[in-house]
Amino acid sequence: MPNSFSVKDYIRTIVDFPHEGILFRDVTTLFADPRGFRMAIDQMLHPYAGQQIDRVVGLEARGFILGGAIAHQLSKGFVPVRKKGKLPAATIAEEYQLEYGEAVVEIHDDALSAGEKVLIVDDLLATGGTAEAGIKLVERLGAEVVGCAFIVDLPDLGGRKKLEDLGMDVHALCTYEGL
Repeated sequence: MPNSFSVKDYIRTIVDFPHEGILFRDVTTLFADPRGFRMAIDQMLHPYAGQQIDRVVGLEARGFILGGAIAHQLSKGFVPVRKKGKLPAATIAEEYQLEYGEAVVEIHDDALSAGEKVLIVDDLLATGGTAEAGIKLVERLGAEVVGCAFIVDLPDLGGRKKLEDLGMDVHALCTYEGL
């Protein structure tokens, strides 16, 4: 990998994955490089320096990698938002729309307390459906989302606007136009 100051330099693009015509932004190459990974974590945290954050919520699945590292850096707890049926205790669920169908994510019903300040993290913001579902789960538990941090934003898919229309502070390290 290049000795660069841009997180984007560590992200690999895979053509026609998972479907023809899609340019998949693969952050596993970023995660594999210690400088790149550290840079991403530091840059994701930077906009929230000095803000009260009680918990970090990671969206399945790459949000777990980022969320765990960010929670560690902040010395705060980490809370996963998982696909339906993956959490062992009592949960609350939120359904959301995918490009072709629907999905459901869940959070333990005792994972957050009323009034806690939460940072939501994931690797990529596309349509915003998963992030919106995560926000709704956090708010249903009485906690407050202070921001949503991503590595990649695909602005042409409208996710940022969707989250900002919900009143969310959205931070992404880089953008890619198109699909």
